[in-house]
Amino acid sequence: MMVYAYNTIKSVSEGFYKEKGSKFIAKAFPAATVGEVQEILDALRKEYHDARHHCYAYQLEPDASLYRANDDGEPNHSAGDPILGQIRSLELTNTLVVVIRYFGGTKLGVSGLINAYKTAAAEALAKARVIRVEVRQAVEFHFSYPETNEVMKLIGKYEVKVSQQHFEINCSVKGKIPLHHLETMTSEVELLNKLGKKISLKID
Repeated sequence: MMVYAYNTIKSVSEGFYKEKGSKFIAKAFPAATVGEVQEILDALRKEYHDARHHCYAYQLEPDASLYRANDDGEPNHSAGDPILGQIRSLELTNTLVVVIRYFGGTKLGVSGLINAYKTAAAEALAKARVIRVEVRQAVEFHFSYPETNEVMKLIGKYEVKVSQQHFEINCSVKGKIPLHHLETMTSEVELLNKLGKKISLKID
């Protein structure tokens, strides 16, 4: 199924939970790639180097098709899955939540751990600003100078965000279009070409 927009968080937010001496510091981050996730995890492990566990979960891609939950030494499914559940409950993607645990000396049991990680993650996400992001497709126009007006009309009509443009005898414009406009704009370019315009549209 084609995804035209998705929910993510605007910036970093933090939550906290304490149970029987154990402290759970939760941090939620916007992250779009596995590489970004790894950089954040590496930085947190340095900053909280004395913590017992750094458990986390993330969902990536507009359709949330790339995800992972990590218990980091806690009993299976007692940490990563509850964190992931909170991300999913808000229908978020491109989002990472890490819960850092300082052990307080008393074991909480699996049910206690599930509650602790779930609650800490929920608090961090409750403080986050959720935003709606349009999925955009990279496109590139190639055309002769007399077609400039037609191309600029297309760019305005279909809300193309221009990143690069070049105007001489042979012209080009690069940008990104909201995915929900792509099919309609492609059809209009085809129609203009049938009417004698010479506009080449490349979809990256």
